Amino acid sequence: MSNALSCDLCSAEGATRFFAVTGGPEEAGVQICETCHRQIEGELEPGHWRCLASSMWSGEPAVQVLAARLLARLAEQDWARDLAEQLWLDEEIQAWVDNQTRVGSHVDSNGAILVSGDTVVLIKDLPVKGAGFTAKRGTAVRGISLVQDNPEHIEGRVEGQRIVILTKFVKKK
Repeated sequence: MSNALSCDLCSAEGATRFFAVTGGPEEAGVQICETCHRQIEGELEPGHWRCLASSMWSGEPAVQVLAARLLARLAEQDWARDLAEQLWLDEEIQAWVDNQTRVGSHVDSNGAILVSGDTVVLIKDLPVKGAGFTAKRGTAVRGISLVQDNPEHIEGRVEGQRIVILTKFVKKK
């Protein structure tokens, strides 16, 4: 599947780790370096991901899927939009790309999958209805809970109050 001495995404030489690519065949994944892993799980540094211009053409479906998902997360970058427009995927691979949320349906504003117990940070000031205060941007919300019937909602404590927060207003810490 890959050479464990280089990253499937950025081609960095050295130690790699398995990263599962969800929504497709079981056990599907790629070998990635620590830098790629850290950014996929957190905030993307656009300059690092220019490597997708070559890795998106990999013969490995899991690499293609992850590259397409990363390009979607980087859509505010002109170069990433251009690459995404160039990328052609067969129907089965495109369905896998689109099926990302089947396994981890709660995703933050950057597309990172959220799980119960995660810590998130608010990315904008949010007025809390019925509580009379505003949760400020940058506030860390520790130990979140997922609202099982709505993938756009999580619950957490802010200023001692248990509140429902829209996932589009948080980023995973």
